[in-house]
Order: sequence, then structure tokens, then C-alpha cells
Amino acid sequence: MHIAFFAPLKAPNHPVPSGDREMARNLMGLLAARGDRVILASELRLRDGSGDLANQRRLAEAAAEEVARLDRELPADLGLWVSYHNYYKAPDLLGPEIARRRGVPYVLIEASRARKRLTGPWAGFAAAAEAASDAAAVIFHPTAHDRETLDRDRPPGQALAPLPPFLAASALPPAGRPVPGRLLAAGMMRPGDKMASYRLIAETLPALTHPDWHLHIAGDGPAGPAVRALFAPFGDRVRFLGQLDQADLQAAYGTADLFLWPGVNEAFGMVYVEAQAHGLPVVAQDRPGVRDVVTGPQPPVPAGPAGMALRCNWLLADPARRQDAGLAARRAVAERHLAPAAARAFWSVVTPLLEDRP
Repeated sequence: MHIAFFAPLKAPNHPVPSGDREMARNLMGLLAARGDRVILASELRLRDGSGDLANQRRLAEAAAEEVARLDRELPADLGLWVSYHNYYKAPDLLGPEIARRRGVPYVLIEASRARKRLTGPWAGFAAAAEAASDAAAVIFHPTAHDRETLDRDRPPGQALAPLPPFLAASALPPAGRPVPGRLLAAGMMRPGDKMASYRLIAETLPALTHPDWHLHIAGDGPAGPAVRALFAPFGDRVRFLGQLDQADLQAAYGTADLFLWPGVNEAFGMVYVEAQAHGLPVVAQDRPGVRDVVTGPQPPVPAGPAGMALRCNWLLADPARRQDAGLAARRAVAERHLAPAAARAFWSVVTPLLEDRP
């Protein structure tokens, strides 16, 4: 059968790297793994980040045109519509209507309920996001925290199911060969939460006690100059790698001793899964979402640079301890965050929906 896939926040072929883009790509691979024909239904980006009513109207008009096009062009044997990441700033304005017209199951992966947004500058988009969530036969949630509001507001008969973030691989990459004292951070350089994470890292570094600590930073973006200024006091102990392609990022994971990323307001963070797959212990703040993917003998740390410095020092002071933490992280990724486990979790819930169709 044909399966339609749509990501209203960011298409899987979007030019700017991000965890959302990576997860969308992984999901398309998951859907195609059984031999079904997966269609990227639309590249239309429906995000309005500023609460601009005129922009929301333009996006809604563009979505209506896309619905008409898709209804004409999608194949007759369309059997399933899957959308990824529906929320009040980027609601799915395509999937529910096409699924209704074609009589196929509509499935959401990662949806946020935000009824407090039903008033204010995103009121219309928030209502559309709620309607999309209401229309889904099943909503898959990547973290336990996401389930709370989904469960509270779900309509009768809707299924909720976990689908942890996963790598598009059936096996772990080779374990890395870490350089003692090397920390790695990876994140887009932009204002807001990402910049807040970089500030916390800069505040953590002065308390590190390892004599040879040094930090590699992978990433770039509009806040690049501000990020570089943050780390200028540390001189050549901090090296900027720039924006890396996947192969170079894998090489960076492979030479690091640990992964340091605070995760300010991260939904979950694909970089944590990638780092742990290479055997890197993660030092991150204890936040909803992050704690669902960061594992090992010690959980994420309380918020603030003091706790992160303490955890870094604890890991770097004992190579055997660091290695044990990395091995535990790899085991957890192998069990929960690889493509075969994700495929089993998805199809065990969705297959009955397809079998129940008239």
C-alpha cells in the first residue's frame, strides 16, 4: 500500500539540520521497512513562530490548496496517513482532511496539547492542532511526559502508545576510542533555548578539575558569534568544529570522552541517543523528555552548572567508571532506540487499524 507522511513543523528534506528533521527522516525509513511505498505528501511548512495572524491565514490558504492537490494526486491505494509533530505553532492542516476524504486511518507521532493557547495570538492554530489530535486514531508519544496531557484530553476510542526516539539503524555503531578529557557538545547556535544551553556549558567549564579537559563544539547558526564570544576566555581549550555532516559528527562522537549538553527545554534530543550509541556518557539537566533518553548508572543532574560540573568531574576522574557508564548507555540504546524496536512498537498498534478497515 501507499503511506502518506507529513511533518508540518519541518520536512525531512529541509536544509537546516535539527533533531526534528532527523526524526522525520527516521520515521520515513520505519514506514518503508516492510516494503510499503512511502510518499512525502507535502513539503509545506506550517510553522508560525511569532503569533502573526496574517501569516497564519496565508498558511491556512496554502494548506487548503495542498489538500485539493493531494486529493487529486495521491494514489488510489493510499492506506494510511502519518503525521509527525503537531502542535499549536505548526498544526497539521492536511492529514485529518485527506484521511477523512480517503477513509484511511490517521496517525500522529508526537503531538502536544495546549488548550491554554486557544486564546491569544495562536488561537486559530491551537484549535487546528487540537482538532488534528482529536482526529487521530492513535497518537504515539516519544516521552512519558508527553502522555500526561494527551491522556487528559484524548477523545473516546483514541489509543496512546509510546514510540521512543530511535536511530535509523538496526545495530549500534562501533564503540568510540575516546581521547581522555575531551568533552563534546553539539547543538544549533541560535537565540533562545540553544543559547541558554551554551551559556550553561560556559558556566560549567571553570569548575572542571581534569587537568587535560578540552571541549569540542559541533554546530553553527545565527548566534554563532555570540557563542564563540562565550568561550573566548577558555582559549584553545575550546575548539569549534562548525556544522558537521553525519559522517563527521559520528567521528566526533567516536573521539569524545563524554557528551555535555544541558538540554534547556529539549523535547528529548536526538543527539543524546546518537552520543550514547557510541558509548558516550551524557551530562545533561534533569528535565522532562531528557530523562527518558539519558541513561546509565547516574540519572540527569539537577539544573545548573554546579551539578553538571560535579557529574563531569565524577566521570572524568575514573576512566573505568566512565567506560561502565558508556557501556550502560549503549545497552539502553540497543534495547530501546534502534529501528527494529521502533518498528515493532509502531506496527503492533497500527496493523490492527488497517485490518479493521472495511
